[in-house]
Amino acid sequence: MQKTFIICKPDCMEQKHVGNVIGRFEAAGFEIIGAKLARLDPAKLREHYAHVADKPFYPEIEAFMSSRPVLMLALKGEGIVAKVRELLGPTDSRKAAKGTIRGDFGTEMMKNVVHASDSDENAAIELARFFKPEEILG
Repeated sequence: MQKTFIICKPDCMEQKHVGNVIGRFEAAGFEIIGAKLARLDPAKLREHYAHVADKPFYPEIEAFMSSRPVLMLALKGEGIVAKVRELLGPTDSRKAAKGTIRGDFGTEMMKNVVHASDSDENAAIELARFFKPEEILG
């Protein structure tokens, strides 16, 4: 069983899509093994988005991601990283097909409802960044 990391982003929280998003993950057979509500601080966001932190658009990402509390999840399931990304659809919600999470609830590139790890390696890194080992129960 693999694990992955999810952030229900500020737009997901504001539009009250969290229940729908979790419901889709559960319907796909995934198990929630950790959950945490938090407001992400600039230092943690800079670490998480280090790959784009030097880009001119980064301040907009930081402002958006720290604008309200987010729900972070640790999920477990067979082939979960690829399957979650398939459920989400492409990063740009405007290009996501109806029936995907981003196609149904997202509005743009940044306001795309959910962040999900893009590889098993990044899932492990991101889970360790946001959860203490004892906060993941599975």
